[in-house]
Amino acid sequence: MSSNQGSSPIPQSSGGTSDGLFRKPRDPSMAPRHYRTLRSLPDVCPKEPTGEGRGLCDGPSVVADQHRWTVYNSKVNLPAALNDPRLAKRESDFFTKTWGLDFTETDVMPSFYLPNISREHFSSYLQETAQREKIHERCKNICLNKDDLSVPTITNNHGTMFMKPEFVLNDPATFNAVLPWSHFSVAGGKNSRDVASSRLLQEKLSHYLDVVEVSIARQISLRSEAFFHAMSSQHELQDRLRETADAVAKLRARTAAIDRVMCRGPLRALRDALTRSNCIKLHNKLKLMAAVHQTQPTVQLLLSTSEFVGALELIATTKEVLQQELQGIHSFRHLASQLCEMERLIDKMMVADFSTYTQSDLNRAFEEDSQVLEKDRLQSLVFGLLRQRKLDFLDIYSEEMIQAAKNIVRQCVVKSVLQISEIDADTVKLHEQMRLMTFHQWFDLLLDIFEHFILFLKRIKATLSVIRNVVLEVLDSSQRSRLEEESGGSTLHSGEAELAYLTHEGLFISDALNEAEQRSNATAHAQLRAQMHTETCGSDSASATTESSSSREHNANTTSSLPIGGAAVISEDVMPSDLELSRVANNVQELLYTASDVSHDRCVKVLMTRAKDGSLERLSSSEFVCLSQAVESFARDTEELCGRRSMSLRGALQSQANRFVQRFHEERKTKLSLLLDNERWKQAEVPAEFQDLVDSIADGRITLPERKPTGRSEDRKPSEFLCVDGQKYAVVGTVLLLIRMFLEYCQCVNDIPSITTDILTRLADLLKHFNSRSCQLVLGAGALQVVGLKTITTRNLALASRCLQLVLHYIPVIRAHFETRLQPRQYSILRHFDHITKDYNDHIAEISAKLVAIMDSMFEKALSKYEVKAPMPSACLRNVCKQMAKMHEAIYELLPEEQTQMLFLRINASFKLHLKRQLARLGVVNDGGPQYGLVMVDVAFYSENVQALRSLEHLDLNMPETWEQKR
Repeated sequence: MSSNQGSSPIPQSSGGTSDGLFRKPRDPSMAPRHYRTLRSLPDVCPKEPTGEGRGLCDGPSVVADQHRWTVYNSKVNLPAALNDPRLAKRESDFFTKTWGLDFTETDVMPSFYLPNISREHFSSYLQETAQREKIHERCKNICLNKDDLSVPTITNNHGTMFMKPEFVLNDPATFNAVLPWSHFSVAGGKNSRDVASSRLLQEKLSHYLDVVEVSIARQISLRSEAFFHAMSSQHELQDRLRETADAVAKLRARTAAIDRVMCRGPLRALRDALTRSNCIKLHNKLKLMAAVHQTQPTVQLLLSTSEFVGALELIATTKEVLQQELQGIHSFRHLASQLCEMERLIDKMMVADFSTYTQSDLNRAFEEDSQVLEKDRLQSLVFGLLRQRKLDFLDIYSEEMIQAAKNIVRQCVVKSVLQISEIDADTVKLHEQMRLMTFHQWFDLLLDIFEHFILFLKRIKATLSVIRNVVLEVLDSSQRSRLEEESGGSTLHSGEAELAYLTHEGLFISDALNEAEQRSNATAHAQLRAQMHTETCGSDSASATTESSSSREHNANTTSSLPIGGAAVISEDVMPSDLELSRVANNVQELLYTASDVSHDRCVKVLMTRAKDGSLERLSSSEFVCLSQAVESFARDTEELCGRRSMSLRGALQSQANRFVQRFHEERKTKLSLLLDNERWKQAEVPAEFQDLVDSIADGRITLPERKPTGRSEDRKPSEFLCVDGQKYAVVGTVLLLIRMFLEYCQCVNDIPSITTDILTRLADLLKHFNSRSCQLVLGAGALQVVGLKTITTRNLALASRCLQLVLHYIPVIRAHFETRLQPRQYSILRHFDHITKDYNDHIAEISAKLVAIMDSMFEKALSKYEVKAPMPSACLRNVCKQMAKMHEAIYELLPEEQTQMLFLRINASFKLHLKRQLARLGVVNDGGPQYGLVMVDVAFYSENVQALRSLEHLDLNMPETWEQKR
């Protein structure tokens, strides 16, 4: 080792050793051989067909893997793959041959888990050992080996040469160094000097030999103890080997005797028993192969009688047997794929048969029996489709249902048009035919369509009920099977020891499992087989009745030879899961809802076709009510039948009802405007029919009474007032018609509940219109220009106020009527009546203020000329009393007594205010003087005249307030 920072590499021998010693290179022929690892010999009677080498187990199974993508689904052009132009020399590389052409040699990426070691990592170690290395080298030079000191000088000259690994005498340089005879190589004869040198050389070599012998003797003397110890150990080892050989010989002799006496005979008996068992199994396999061979003819026989479920069960059982029991049989290598193709064919046949059944069921005449068409056939088809997991069969039914609904409308229209001679069915399109009908003809058509759709939904409901029952039965059967398997699991585990013993003897695993199950759970398998047979026969009883006896016997003989356990496993694996079955059951219910929606949608088409030209908006109230009642009745029937509240037809009717309400409201609002524009605001007589109408409202009947014969109404004379709840109302003719109008609105709500909110807003608009228009005509004096009145009198004002009070009386009644027709969440719309009530009260208050203002202006004009002088009572006070008497005469019969008193109290307050101002202007005070006495005479005259008026006898005029109070 040098003294620099690095260290010199340790010399290695050619043999590859790392201890620094010389080792002779080995002969390549003597290199250790690489033996393959030991492995157990294959069993002569394998437990299962393993498919060694290129067996079937190496690739995917066409039965077990038929529902997922495998290499069998790939499409490869073999000549193109073999004639790949990119391949210069085929199979040129081992890796390319094994792993394909995509394999290429790439640089190995350095590992991320190993650090990159550099010289700096050893710097700390070298620094620590540098001082020790220097001391070591110094000691080697100072202190020599004591063995080397005892060796003669001759050995020191060539000792290092003899110890070198490359010491070979064949090398001329080495030979000349050991034997310096270079001077003998000179050409020429031998002389005496050469002979002397030769002798000297021989003596020198003899001396070397003696030195070597002395060195060897010295080494032997130094290691004599170890040598003698090794010799003694060798003798002891030979003694022990001799004893061991004797013991092995005795053991072999005893083992041979045991094998000869106890083993050969019993093993021969076991071998014969195993051979017999294998022969029996082989015979059973051959019988099973014979049964499987008859699968295809049996399936074709079953399909000829529409026995889809039986054919599917037979195919499934055969596929399971092929996969488990007959795997690797060369003669059956194509049978599995053929069975898969037959299964796909059966799927298509079942779907086509279900589509045909659906068409025949939905499109048959409604005059026929309304029961389910071929119930057994339907149950068989549904069970087969569920068995094959064709869970989208309801989509087929939905499509056929929609088409059948279209045909119903078309047939009803064609049937109705044939009965109408005015319409040419050949030249007019279907939608135009409905528009050419009168309302009654079209309404009869609509009722006929409604009736057919009710029968249509009943038929669909009965069919879907059968389908749903089949789905629920399959779901219940699946759950019961799962419970039975869970309960039988413990019994099956109890035979594990026996199963292991049978497997060890070389039986097939499946055979051992069947034997264990038959011994431990025979009863459970018998019940399971009986249950499967019952379910299969029950679900396909229609086809079973038509099956021939020979086919049934052949099917029984064929399927009886197949393992029952395998069939049970197939049914459990193929059937949909509980979640899927529950989803199908829910889809059946949803399909019934869809049928209701489809029926409503087709009726909407009929309704909108008729309404396209606006004919439904022009219907009378009674006609639209009939239409609304028919639609509502149909909607209730479908809701009760299907449990689904379909809103499409109601929505279409609602849109038409909104248009009808718009027209209905516009007609009445226009009529009310015309009546108000022609109203002269004079008291009108009240016909008896209006009094009866008001009385019916008081009795709680917010409806229009039926029209009575004309003769009876003429017998009763009209009255002067309208009596409402014991009060008399003097009214104009417009208000009477307004009462009838809002009763018509209430009647519409009774007949068409769906337009309650819309009709309420229209009625509120009508009431607001009456209030605003009457205010313009009376308070705003619009009647002077519209009607041609000369002036708006106090009687006109009082009459308008009384009419407003009558309408205001009925607003709570109308509100209560609408409140019973509204949902609680719609009560906010009733605030319209609160606004209307406030507007009417404000209008009535304005009329009262107007009456007071009329008298106030008269008082101001008259009392401004008042003088306190004889004669008394003065002319001014006489005129005031005369005007108040006229006012009383104008309003007394129109307004109630309480309102009259309140009005005259306000008029009296105005009189006292103006008189008090005039007396203050004249300087008259209550000092008891002559002027005071004259004024008191006029005041007394005024009080007597006012209190002399009717209903004002007890009116407290409080005349002392006329005078200023003394301070």
